[in-house]
Parts: sequence; structure tokens; C-alpha cells
Amino acid sequence: MLYVVPTPVGNLEDITLRALRVLGEVDLILAEDTRTSSVLLKHYDIHTPLKSHHKFNEHETSADIVERLRAGADIALISDAGTPGISDPGFFLVRAATEAGIEIQCLPGATAFVPALVDSGLPCDRFYFEGFLPQKKGRQTRLRLLAEQEQTMVLYESPFRLVKTLEQLAETLGSDRRASVSREISKLHEQTVRGTLAELIAHFKEKAPKGEIVICVGSRSDSGFEKEKS
Repeated sequence: MLYVVPTPVGNLEDITLRALRVLGEVDLILAEDTRTSSVLLKHYDIHTPLKSHHKFNEHETSADIVERLRAGADIALISDAGTPGISDPGFFLVRAATEAGIEIQCLPGATAFVPALVDSGLPCDRFYFEGFLPQKKGRQTRLRLLAEQEQTMVLYESPFRLVKTLEQLAETLGSDRRASVSREISKLHEQTVRGTLAELIAHFKEKAPKGEIVICVGSRSDSGFEKEKS
């Protein structure tokens, strides 16, 4: 069995009892960064062996992992934070395992965009998840695609590129488009700032952001939330 196990995006208490049981019972845990994952496992007194599995080695290691699964091993896949495969390594191994007929269970759990979307004040009954925009090739194409969306859009970004991305969104979608920026989700300094793209640009030019970022942007037709900053 291959278990895909979400891990906390911030507070270490944001993990399910089932996830803790699985991580304690499997034969091996595949971790995006073993140093980061060791903190979580030590906190919960879990001593399962760890092996590095990340975007730079997943093509080379997946075949061996599939063979171990075929031989009867139970293996859990985790990322540094959130659900593997959602803007994190995981897809390649899951596909290889499914093609080999391996049983897979993906546990429900933390992922950063859900609390950010709900907290944005934008409609969240339907949404478009973009994840990280391409840094260079194809970026403008993706931005033009976002301009046509009739749903709330969700993007991930680093604090170092946030202002640039907000400026490009304003250029493509219009500076008066409603949006929110959430950072440090589930951590001590969690914050969501809401307003138009122009207002968010001004805010973060004055106050440089820290931590991982989730941007939510309203659709072309949305006209309905009261601007609020916190």
C-alpha cells in the first residue's frame, strides 16, 4: 500500500489521528526534506525510517519504490507541508504506482489554499487553482488565461515575488480586481490582507511580506465583498 499523507502547513497539531497512526505503522516514509519531516516525527515520537524523495530525484527513485511496494512494503509519502502532489512532489510516484497496480490511499488533511480561499471573503463554491505561475516561459499566457476566469482564482507565491506577481495580475486583470493575500497560514503570525490588487500592491510595498503566500483573486464578474484588512 502507498499512503499519501498530508502534513501540517503550520501548527503541528493540524494533523489527523489517522495520519499519525499510518506514519507510525508503515515500513518507510518518503519525505521531501528529511530534516523538516524529522521535526514533525520527533514531536509525535514516531521512529519510522525516512528516505528522501523530492522533485530532483523522484524520476530515479520511483521505480525502486514501486518494486518495494510490489514486494509487500507499506510506504507513506509526505511533503514538507500540506498534501503531496498539490504544488509538491507526489504525482510522478502516484502515477507509477497506479500503473503498477499498487493500492493507494490518500488521506484527507491540510493544504494551504483551502483556509486561504475560505478566509478571502471571495466566492468559494467554485474556484480555479493555478498554483505557482511559471517564472518565465508561459507566464504571460497563464496570466491571460486567468483574466478570463469566471471563478475565484488561487495562486501560490513566494514572499520575494509577491509584489511583482500582484503588479502583473493588476496589469492583466485590472488594478480594481478584488483579491486577498494570506501568509503564514496556521502559524503564530498568520495574516490575511484583503482589498483591490492596487491596494494590496501598495500595502506590500510598504510592508515586505514574510512566509509562504496564497493569493486569491476574484473573477471578472464578482462584485461582492467588503474591503477589509487585518
